[in-house]
Amino acid sequence: MEHVPPPAEELARLDRELAELDARRAQLLTRRAWLLAALRPPAPTAAPGWNPSAWGAPAAGRPGAPAQPWGYVPPKQPSTPRSAQNVLLTLGGLLLTIAAIAFTLVSWGSMGIGGRSAVLALVTVAALAAPAVLLRRGLTATAEALAALALVLTLLDAYAVHAVAAPDTDGLGFTAVAAAVLAALWTAYGLALGKLHLPLPAAVVLAQWPLLFGAWAAGAPGLVVGWALLATAVLDGAIALWGKGTGTRVTACVGGSVMAFSALLVGLTLSVTASGPLGALAPGALLLTGAAAALAGAWRAPKGFARASGVVAGLAVVAAVGGVPAAAVPEDWGVLAYLSAGLALTAVVRTGLPRNAVLGVLVASAAVVAGALAGALPGLAAVLLGPVALLSDVWAGSPEGFRAALGSTLPWTGLAATPVVLAVSAGLLGSAYRWWPSLARIAAPLIAREEPGPAGAAAYGAGSAGAPGTGTPEAGGAAVPGTGGEPGAGTAGTGGTPAPGASGAGAPGAPGAAAPGASGAPWYAGGRARAPWYAGGAPAVRRRPSAAALRGAAGAGAAVLGWGALLLAGAVLDVPYAVAVAGETVLVAGLLALAVRGAGSGRDASAAVPVTALVVALAGAVSAGLLSLASQGASYAVFGALTALFAGASVRTGAGVERAVFAVAATVGGTVLTGFAGRSLELAPHEAAPLVLLVPALTVLFGARLRRNPVALPVELTGALGALVAVGLAVPDAPFLDLVLALCGVLAAGAAVRPERRPVAGYLAAALFVLATWVRLAASEVSFPEAYTLPVTVPALVVGFLRRRKDPEASSWTAYGPGLAATLLPSLAVAWTDPDWQRPLLLGVAALVVTLLGARHRLQALLLLGGAVLALDGLHELAPYVVQVAGALPRWLPPALAGLLLLVVGATYEQRLCDARRLKDALGRMR
Repeated sequence: MEHVPPPAEELARLDRELAELDARRAQLLTRRAWLLAALRPPAPTAAPGWNPSAWGAPAAGRPGAPAQPWGYVPPKQPSTPRSAQNVLLTLGGLLLTIAAIAFTLVSWGSMGIGGRSAVLALVTVAALAAPAVLLRRGLTATAEALAALALVLTLLDAYAVHAVAAPDTDGLGFTAVAAAVLAALWTAYGLALGKLHLPLPAAVVLAQWPLLFGAWAAGAPGLVVGWALLATAVLDGAIALWGKGTGTRVTACVGGSVMAFSALLVGLTLSVTASGPLGALAPGALLLTGAAAALAGAWRAPKGFARASGVVAGLAVVAAVGGVPAAAVPEDWGVLAYLSAGLALTAVVRTGLPRNAVLGVLVASAAVVAGALAGALPGLAAVLLGPVALLSDVWAGSPEGFRAALGSTLPWTGLAATPVVLAVSAGLLGSAYRWWPSLARIAAPLIAREEPGPAGAAAYGAGSAGAPGTGTPEAGGAAVPGTGGEPGAGTAGTGGTPAPGASGAGAPGAPGAAAPGASGAPWYAGGRARAPWYAGGAPAVRRRPSAAALRGAAGAGAAVLGWGALLLAGAVLDVPYAVAVAGETVLVAGLLALAVRGAGSGRDASAAVPVTALVVALAGAVSAGLLSLASQGASYAVFGALTALFAGASVRTGAGVERAVFAVAATVGGTVLTGFAGRSLELAPHEAAPLVLLVPALTVLFGARLRRNPVALPVELTGALGALVAVGLAVPDAPFLDLVLALCGVLAAGAAVRPERRPVAGYLAAALFVLATWVRLAASEVSFPEAYTLPVTVPALVVGFLRRRKDPEASSWTAYGPGLAATLLPSLAVAWTDPDWQRPLLLGVAALVVTLLGARHRLQALLLLGGAVLALDGLHELAPYVVQVAGALPRWLPPALAGLLLLVVGATYEQRLCDARRLKDALGRMR
């Protein structure tokens, strides 16, 4: 009877067989694509060069060929006849040029005026006529070489004319006229012989000098020179847009950029150095004209050049418009004029300028604002970091004013406009945060993202025909997961099912699908951004920030700048010390309120605001605390207020990182207050150490109250750091150190009562108690610590032995480690300072016995503790003899022995590694 499997089993079997068929089919298709690529004749390869993007990529013309290793340099191809011909022509033209220059400069005086004119005219006409004949015969390279020679000859002709016919004329003026004539000549020559590449770029280079040299020769003022430069730049821009040939346009673009930059630099210099508003008008007109020319060129320029033109135009407008009022106000307040002009540039979004030019103007506006804000950094740094100097003289007395407490030598009178700059910027960012939807609607026509393409557009992940590693195998591409050529890739001709969100690239007329993650809403209005640029695929659009992120950045910037404006205002006005301290504390309170309110709002748009407010509040708290150190009353008032503020913020904020940060800050403030109490009581640092432990004790109680609350661990760790500070304060005095260590052990034991803290706090408490005992023995000058440690060691070892009998899997470190360490370590410390031999001998024997017992019974704690103590004890005993032997040996012997040791270790490196692994495994198997 035939067995019929259950439906579930039969379905699983069918799925497995189909998967095997699909995998086999994918292998066959990949092999077929490779064979097609191998049979296709290779395309001509490009000249080898530096191309990092092609490392590891298939060779050109061989889509399926194996990838080359990293750093592969293709072999050099033999020189072609064409390249050899170019080299010969270049060398020939260069030699003829050198001969012509030598003839003009050296042999000129041996001929009469007629001979001179005849020779130069004949040679120049021949050099100019020869390229036309050569072009008709197809000798383009030779024609280019002779055209270059003709260019040099025309320059020599101009020099000869000046030297013979017009020696008394001004050199600059003659050069200007000659450059204009030669530029016109070579322009006509290049247009007549359109196949030559050199004449038109040469004419562009010559056209750079007539106006400049003419103005210079006439002794024109700087403004006229600027206009000459600008006119030349405009001419270059026209050539760059409508010129003939790539070389001509590139040359004109480079020349126009240099001339425009020079013209704008002249205008900026004259505007900044103007003696009054009227004197700044003429340079402003030059700058505005340059800006208009740049924007005019942006209409037809490519994307990158259009944006660069917008940036240049924006900066020129700011310099022109802001320079007039800046010349009428004191120098320190001129930044406000330029800032106002830069902010006014944002109105360009409502104009009809090209999109890329508008973006460039906005970049210029942002650069102006950033430059104005950068001028506030020195003053703000002085306000925040100046109180650090008070740490060297705490409670020395209240200074008279804010600046005296800062101790900075900055010229505060020159920073009078800085608070206004910060306040204006903060107000604008705050307005943008408040009315963000309106701002997004205004900017929508400018920065709206392009929607996915129409029918037939390739979607993200769709294969492209013929691309190596993508597309269909029929097109020569290798099949990869998620692309055509594999079942389910959604490419026509493979039999696969279209993948979600992918368009059938091979299906004629198939509608294109939107890229994954794309939505109809633009990115700045909350829509989803496309795939990041590094994800590849057809869109490859960089991920843009969301509307919430942009709005939050605006709000965060407003908070930071507003805070900085108020701080700088106090320093500029030199308010009294008490007002400065109270003002900084109030600012911290306001920032904490903003952080607590934002953290509890739950709105994504304001996510960056509470985080920024929290960071700034912490920085302000540190600055206010340092500033208060000048006076005892101010210190108590400020740190008390800060502790209360942070504690209240921790209570009002929900569970999260913000709450933990607030709680930690409150704990730090309380610790500082206990230190102040010790100083007020005129206690020495080691005497104040037990008082500092008050806050760690409260954190232990606080942790027991919160249990597994996420805030408990950060608070307890902060308290532990406070306890560490107390230990550091008590180090100079051994009795107080013993007391502080014992108190810390009590606190650790109290924390170990909780199960979640027991694994760490329990061991820490034991170590602290043992360390306190050792310190107590040392403070009491006990010379025989064994009398105190052995009564502890013996019962501890007995208890450990009973524990091991009851639980053989118990660790030897838990059973025997504390008991052995209680005696061996203090005895080792005393033995290192004992001049007699009895104690080291007895200690060495005891350590040897412990080591042998550990090796016999495979107990890790006994083996390691005993071995370490035995080695250190032996080192102590052998050290004097080693020093004597080392002093008697030649000085070259230790380096030689060290080198020999390194050679031996290097030669047996693998064996040493195996030995180390075996030792590690053996120790790991011990209990």
